[in-house]
Amino acid sequence: MPDPNAGLPPRYLRTPEAARLLGLSGRTLEKHRTYGTGPTYRKLGGRVVYAL
Repeated sequence: MPDPNAGLPPRYLRTPEAARLLGLSGRTLEKHRTYGTGPTYRKLGGRVVYAL
């Protein structure tokens, strides 16, 4: 069965959405970014996003 998401761009979540999904606070994700731990993130146009 073909992947229904094939050919679509990857979906990204902003910090509040990612925090809700992970069950963490947004501030905790910010601390993880500072210390180099936690989930991988990217900066797109100055915005921090997490790949879904």
